[in-house]
Amino acid sequence: QVQLVESGGGLVQAGGSLRLSCAASGRTSTTYAMGWFRQGPGKEREFVAGITWSSGNTYYADSVKGRFTVSRDNVQNTVWLQMSSLKPEDTAVYYCAASLIYGSRWSSLVRDGAYGYWGQGTQVTVSS
Repeated sequence: QVQLVESGGGLVQAGGSLRLSCAASGRTSTTYAMGWFRQGPGKEREFVAGITWSSGNTYYADSVKGRFTVSRDNVQNTVWLQMSSLKPEDTAVYYCAASLIYGSRWSSLVRDGAYGYWGQGTQVTVSS
């Protein structure tokens, strides 16, 4: 079991920045990758960014590339999503998720089915 708790969401003006945190506990030693997903109003949940727990390899959705940065600290068992140059279309509930499927490629890790554990989500609202 892996428990995930997100924090750091809020209301920000377009062009602003926010940093989301995801604190992991439980069997984090078995985690292969962490992903950030989001679900906007009336939209399906979509992949935003991910990072492999051991090597720190990262991958981003095209819509956030160059604006968002994912990072992790294996000692603190925490993953962050630094979001800059925010746009109104970034408004969503943001979720972190943990995948225990070792060796998965990013082609699989962009799908929410690859993740067995999810946080409760944190709301990010970007005003124009």
